Amino acid sequence: MALTGRTALLAALGSVPVGVWAPSWAGMLAVNAPLTLAMMCDYALAAPVRKLQFTRNGDTSVRLGDAAEVVLTVTNPSGRPLRAQLRDAWPPSSWASDAEQNASRHALAVPAGERRRLTTALRPTRRGDRHSQQITVRSYGPLGLVSRQGSHHVPWTVRVLPPFTSRKHLPSRLARLRELDGRTSVLTRGEGTEFDSLRPYVPGDDTRSIDWRATARQNAVAVRTWRPERDRHILVVLDTGRTSAGRVGDVPRLDAAMDATLLLAALASRAGDRVDLLAYDRRVRAQVQGRAVGELLPSLVNALAPLEPELVETDARGLSTAALANAPRRSLIVLLTSLDAAPVEEGLLPVLPQLTKRHTVLVAAIADPHIKKMAESRGTVDAIYEAAAASRTQEQRRRTAEQLMRHGVTVVDATPDELAPALADAYLELKAAGRL
Repeated sequence: MALTGRTALLAALGSVPVGVWAPSWAGMLAVNAPLTLAMMCDYALAAPVRKLQFTRNGDTSVRLGDAAEVVLTVTNPSGRPLRAQLRDAWPPSSWASDAEQNASRHALAVPAGERRRLTTALRPTRRGDRHSQQITVRSYGPLGLVSRQGSHHVPWTVRVLPPFTSRKHLPSRLARLRELDGRTSVLTRGEGTEFDSLRPYVPGDDTRSIDWRATARQNAVAVRTWRPERDRHILVVLDTGRTSAGRVGDVPRLDAAMDATLLLAALASRAGDRVDLLAYDRRVRAQVQGRAVGELLPSLVNALAPLEPELVETDARGLSTAALANAPRRSLIVLLTSLDAAPVEEGLLPVLPQLTKRHTVLVAAIADPHIKKMAESRGTVDAIYEAAAASRTQEQRRRTAEQLMRHGVTVVDATPDELAPALADAYLELKAAGRL
């Protein structure tokens, strides 16, 4: 049982005059005995909380930044009407910090033997699974003096998916892909290394594409068309070790890497290539293999949604072994990791020959735009020191990238906003060059 503010007010209004003008136990008893009797009656008439029945339905997944609705159905099987306050508790990251109070609390009135629906609107601020917590109900009597209070657990999970903000770059990269494939109305030769077909020559075609033997056979000028390689295997490896936990601006490095992964997967699947995913630090944290084109993106976002960085040093040798096991034939291995000197020199470089021996390797890293801003700062002594430190950091990253490139690795080093389109461009360049 819980007392309400109305009870405290009535007790104060009755007790203060007695205490001031005629203080006695008899006077206090005369004031509070009727109030106590009214409280007992009010408690007896309040609808019981334990008998309430709850069911849930609604959204089970939502992209980060969007809103989800979970509907709670409350059934009152008792013979007394329910007048209550209800709190539908979820983890704090289910709402913005200033919105929880209004979003989780509901005023509820359910006549005897009936049911009502309540909608709780969630707007999660983090990826991952959000599990519902307890439902707390405070049922008031008709006088509003006391309430019955109890809790129920009605499980429900909403999976918060990565936002895929780089989706806006997909149309332009698909247009570039169509140019490579020779499927545009522009009279350009489709780039690539796989012979596609012969067709009649039209003015504007590259004369180097003329097939003279076919021309002699057909008595008409024929040109060869090529298409980029298809059905190639791309393995995206996400490094989920400690270096992925750092935040660049407002975005964790791992989230920026996920966004780039989704854009690359969407583009490569449209290009006819097969994309697999491996997330690794000291063990396999997530894996997606052998998905069809229509199933690829849903499988990726579901696998990436609950993924969080581990504060451990990545086992580069184990990562290399896992990547080789997942790429039995020649593949493009896209490793999303950092360009910090120590992890690369001590971890990645010794195992890199195992990867580059059979596969094309692309390393993508996230640069901090604040470093570039610091490197350009001038005007004060502190700014000069900051610029010197930033320039030293940039130079270390350049040296690390050069070490990787000497092993034949393609390196993409870009800020979080630029990483996804830069990675897609690097993939298209490799495809155009026939290096997949």
